[in-house]
Amino acid sequence: MKQVEKLLNELTQQKLERQTRRHFLMDCVSKMGGLALAPLMFGCDTGTAKKSGGLDLSQRDLNPLAPLPPPYGGKAKSIIYLHMAGAPSQLELFDYKPELAKYHNQPCPESLLEGRKFAFIRGVPNLLGPQANFAQHGESGAWVSDFLPHFSKVVDEVAFLKAVHTDQFNHGPAQLFMQTGSPRLGRPSLGSWVTYGLGTENQNLPGFVVLTSGGKTPDAGKSVWGSGFLPSVYQGVQCRSKGDPVLYLQDPDGMSRDMKKNLISAINTVNKEEFNNYGDPEILARINQYEMAYRMQIEVPEVMNINDEPEYIHDLYGTKPGTESFANNCLLARKLVEKGVRFVQLYDWGWDTHGTDHDGSIDMGLRNKCREIDRPMSALLLDLKQRGLLEDTLVVWGGEFGRTPMQENREGKTQSFLGRDHHGDAFTMWMAGGGIKKGASYGLTDDFGFSGIGEQVSVHDIHATILHLMGFDHEQFTYEFQGRPFRLTDVEGELIRKILA
Repeated sequence: MKQVEKLLNELTQQKLERQTRRHFLMDCVSKMGGLALAPLMFGCDTGTAKKSGGLDLSQRDLNPLAPLPPPYGGKAKSIIYLHMAGAPSQLELFDYKPELAKYHNQPCPESLLEGRKFAFIRGVPNLLGPQANFAQHGESGAWVSDFLPHFSKVVDEVAFLKAVHTDQFNHGPAQLFMQTGSPRLGRPSLGSWVTYGLGTENQNLPGFVVLTSGGKTPDAGKSVWGSGFLPSVYQGVQCRSKGDPVLYLQDPDGMSRDMKKNLISAINTVNKEEFNNYGDPEILARINQYEMAYRMQIEVPEVMNINDEPEYIHDLYGTKPGTESFANNCLLARKLVEKGVRFVQLYDWGWDTHGTDHDGSIDMGLRNKCREIDRPMSALLLDLKQRGLLEDTLVVWGGEFGRTPMQENREGKTQSFLGRDHHGDAFTMWMAGGGIKKGASYGLTDDFGFSGIGEQVSVHDIHATILHLMGFDHEQFTYEFQGRPFRLTDVEGELIRKILA
């Protein structure tokens, strides 16, 4: 308690020091400047409560993560987004092309190369037929390869998007585009937009949680779950599936629970006074982060512990407690949305199959990566469904782009292993639950899977549809920053209505 009293005395002394004539005048000048600059620098309106897309943020008072009802009654309450960082090959998984198999190892037609830019392909490469066997599954008759035997049993739960396209063909910008709506740094991620708009139902946990596997973070780094120009309280909180889920979860020796509570209360008394003076939303973020960290110490160890899950759940997912894995993260994602977390983002690294080595080969390395995700992602859908959570949890799966139907010939030379280059003209994603039509398939590609020839969708279309399912009109859901309204979909985006239930 002496430490808390000392801190309070120091804060009081600092406040008195600011009340000298000189400090009074300086304080007036800084506050006037702060009031003038706040709308430009922080995107906040210091005179009225911000309203955008039907949101009335005045309901939040000093809690920026307080739950808000969706403006337009969305069917989904939470999102689990499974991002395969590196870009999985649609031609070995979902987009069956028997015509491509007929032309395997033949020179690529000039019409597919003329005027095109590729990340690594040079000259005239050979076509590469599918390196997996395909069959139709479920009542929907969806084509799925033998790389995903477990997933083939749940295809009637999902809707496929077969002709997604992007104008980015390098990993970092493409990942940023897929997650923030822009290939450049500085924009808020999808998860940040959703938690900004809806808050979160569990005030003892972050509204936006990130879990990674595969040994590395995405090429674009932690910016793919950053809050950009939104207040930093809306950025993703990365948790670990091995060891302590969050660093410094335990208090140091000599620090009691009551002492920490009093310390945070004293700090936030000053923070609230500063917020009343300046209206800077980052001060609200700071207040929330102190209080959230205090509450997380109680709830995080329980929700992030999979050891006590029944044996049949471990068998379903293929989980191994104590390890870092995609399987463990899928189970944690279910536990988190079950506890009221709004947005859970899973990144699995290792899908960049150029054919430069065994692990990066399209026939062996890709098959091994599929073994890591097939069982747990299928289990996630089944587990959510059996608990009654799938109907209001939207599950999204995909990479940042697709792969070429040609074999990569880096520097004009054929690789030692089979591989495919980056390709943004046509690739596959899927969605399930949360208002998605079961067993749907939308989009067509040509005989080689090179280009979309019908029902094409853009990254902005996907974002518009996700926001719609969460209860937002993507054209109205904006945030004022640097003098103009910004939105996730920029000035584009159309709803993909044919996959909506």
